[in-house]
Amino acid sequence: MPSFFKDRKPKKKRQQNGENQTTDYPIEQIEVSLSGNLNNIKKKTGNSSDVVIREIKMGSNSDIKTAIVYVDGIVDNQSIQEYLLQSMMKDDHKGEINQHTALDLLSEDMMTIGNISSVTNLDDLFASLMAGDTLILIDGVDRALSASTKGGEKRSISESTTQMVVRGPKGAFTESLGTNTAMVRRIIKTPDLWMESLKVGRVTKTDVTIMYIHGIANDKVVKEIRQRLHRIDIDSILESGYIEQLIEDQTFTPFPTIYNTERPDVVAGNLLEGRIAIFVDGTPFVLIAPALFMQFFQSAEDYYARFDIATSIRLLRIFMFMISLIAPATYVAVTTFHQEMVPTTLIVAIAAQREAVPFPAFVEALLMELTFEILREAGIRLPKAIGSAVSIVGALVIGQAAVQASIVSPAMVIIVSITAIASFATPSFDMAISARLIRFLFMIGAATFGFYGIILCLLMMVVHLCSLRSFGVPYMAPFAPFIPVNNGDTIVRLPWWTLRQRPRLITANTVREGANQYPHPPASRGMVNRELEEGDNNEA
Repeated sequence: MPSFFKDRKPKKKRQQNGENQTTDYPIEQIEVSLSGNLNNIKKKTGNSSDVVIREIKMGSNSDIKTAIVYVDGIVDNQSIQEYLLQSMMKDDHKGEINQHTALDLLSEDMMTIGNISSVTNLDDLFASLMAGDTLILIDGVDRALSASTKGGEKRSISESTTQMVVRGPKGAFTESLGTNTAMVRRIIKTPDLWMESLKVGRVTKTDVTIMYIHGIANDKVVKEIRQRLHRIDIDSILESGYIEQLIEDQTFTPFPTIYNTERPDVVAGNLLEGRIAIFVDGTPFVLIAPALFMQFFQSAEDYYARFDIATSIRLLRIFMFMISLIAPATYVAVTTFHQEMVPTTLIVAIAAQREAVPFPAFVEALLMELTFEILREAGIRLPKAIGSAVSIVGALVIGQAAVQASIVSPAMVIIVSITAIASFATPSFDMAISARLIRFLFMIGAATFGFYGIILCLLMMVVHLCSLRSFGVPYMAPFAPFIPVNNGDTIVRLPWWTLRQRPRLITANTVREGANQYPHPPASRGMVNRELEEGDNNEA
């Protein structure tokens, strides 16, 4: 495994050992005075209206000044009311409370909420406050209690909108990190499912969680992902796309080297193959690494259907991906350089259509492709009520008008339409976008050298793909390097009883099912029916 990691020279910025990441300044401690602490909180938060400060008095003579502080909207108000306020204001322990033992008595005996921790400095205090915890401060004590009361409004679990399946689980991830990790926990019920959490982003303090199965995931890959995440020094992490761009192996490539999904069953399946999942708070898209090229053509439904059906559909997807890559380029090459390779009747029909078109085939294809990309982008950005109507009507009206105005030929409209439909059939949106970009390079090659240009672009693309790595794993595995035992789940999907091994380059624990999993029915249906008939006759 270590041999696949590239020997990269450390950059100058990384040689500074994180000089820009941390600054040496004294950590400000919590004051003894309650009023001083509350003033610090008000000053630091700009006296914001959603920061709620509730002052109460405790003790037998109500002489212990106490305050609870929380941010409204990101806390569970019911938990604060039932488990904090009622416990603190009841009379059972008032005679036992004094100023020095108040915090210990609150955390050990009075407060019935789940997770309580002690805070001694202002940095940890504000981090807990902004994360949705509730702070308990007491006058005369230079530390505070942080009670876990995270809550607030969150989106309920719904069906995936980007990875639709006919058969299989319908639930998709939400923007809540705790909900997402729990959905995977419900699928993989093993204590070996380990999680590591950290905060990324100097301003946003975004929660990021690494999830993997201990004993299946490769420890070297887990260590590499952990190091790359700890190396991130940025103001904000607003979506998992930030993380993806900051930890990927190869930056200058149109192909995605980290897989993303919003389906819990897809994450569970990849974890069981030895991959690592990266959850980011605030987004339903979970990153999966390492990623292989063929992984972007696999759908969750491939593993729920019979192997012959799944194989035929997967072959169709790969064929449509090639169409979305080279269909316009092939048309340009045929009409410009290689007319003799097309049947005479067809080339005469195409020539008759292009007789009144003033542009060469390359300009014609480029014009139509750009027009369709504009319509597709407009359909995505417009509101749902009118987006689909504008894209469909725009395509029909513009296509028909362009043909009647002799700007493009009808054959070119057909080619562009087939190409667009084929690009929609790719399961991964990231891989579909890559095909949309590379398509223009193929068109330039076809306009310059014909079929030779297309073959040259294909060779360059294959060489580039073989040079890519995803966290040290070759991107084109198990084709390059060729691993025959792992080719049962690539272009074809063999029956489950033959897929005994996990991908060899991803995990060292390769065996995932026992031997002799081939189904052996005990008897045929005819024999069972005969036995039943004989039993009925004996009873009669």
